[in-house]
Amino acid sequence: MSSEALYDKVADSAVKLGEGLGSTRARILAVDDNIQNVELLDGLLSSRGYEVVKAYNGMEALQKLEEGNIDVVLLDVLMPKMDGYETCRRIKSRPETRLLPVIMLTALDSLEDKVKGIEAGADDFITKPFQKPELLARVKSFERLKGLLDELENAQNVLYSLASALDYNDPYTHGHSKRVSEFSVRLAAHIGLDEAGLDVIRNAGVLHDIGKIATDKGILHKPGALNAIEYKHVKDHPVVGEQICMPLKFARPLLPIIRHHHEKYNGSGYPDGLAGEDIPLGARIMAIVDVYDALTSIRPYRSDIPPEVALEVMKAEAVKGYWDKGLLDAFCEVLRKDGYTISG
Repeated sequence: MSSEALYDKVADSAVKLGEGLGSTRARILAVDDNIQNVELLDGLLSSRGYEVVKAYNGMEALQKLEEGNIDVVLLDVLMPKMDGYETCRRIKSRPETRLLPVIMLTALDSLEDKVKGIEAGADDFITKPFQKPELLARVKSFERLKGLLDELENAQNVLYSLASALDYNDPYTHGHSKRVSEFSVRLAAHIGLDEAGLDVIRNAGVLHDIGKIATDKGILHKPGALNAIEYKHVKDHPVVGEQICMPLKFARPLLPIIRHHHEKYNGSGYPDGLAGEDIPLGARIMAIVDVYDALTSIRPYRSDIPPEVALEVMKAEAVKGYWDKGLLDAFCEVLRKDGYTISG
């Protein structure tokens, strides 16, 4: 028995076993302007338990993707009107499909063609005419990758939903995390952070108070001063937030900001009493924006105050060493662009 025949037999057995266990069929989008090539892929992949979605040009492929639930794209390069490179670029430019694995099928085998495909966002290449075992192995590998990415996305969505629910269910902090995220990104951009840094700031802003999910609501809504025990519970929330996010790999760059956004520049903050530039830059940014939003919002123990007054309070606190003065000055510049009249 040839190696390919043996491969076919083993694959058929695996499909039957999977069907017996009630496994979900992965959906493969096959894109080629040659009908015979699409039918060849359909026959091969369907016999292995995949559901094949067919498209005969780039625009049709993009339309199929809008319907969702595609796990892997097999994409021909040489197609009329919109070639595979442009189709791949469009797939990778859409937030909802940017992580979707794209395997290019091409008769072109030069280094220049492969570089062009990589620049378009292709995840892999298979040269035509392809070998069945190779194509099936590549599809299986990227199907697993897509499954892992979906699990990661689901975990992220659960975490963000918890953070949103925390804000939404509290009349005093409704929208707080969203505002902190947006203003922190603007401040970070103003001082020159790159896109990767801005993404970290953006996500940390949404999740910075996630630890308050473990803080008693009666403490958070108390109209008077907190006693020592109550204040300790409040001060625990950055560490709790860090612990909640720690198991998720995507959140690891956010952890220093989540943990340290209540540190003060003179070392009098919490939880670790860090001072000066020992406090991560992202945490120093968020500390300023977090306090500004708190001062300009209604709280159980006081009314809100105007932005100009809030900044005067914070400038006085900066003199005491609470905040990074350079960052506070930069934040004032950001707000001036919004039309606020700010002295100093």
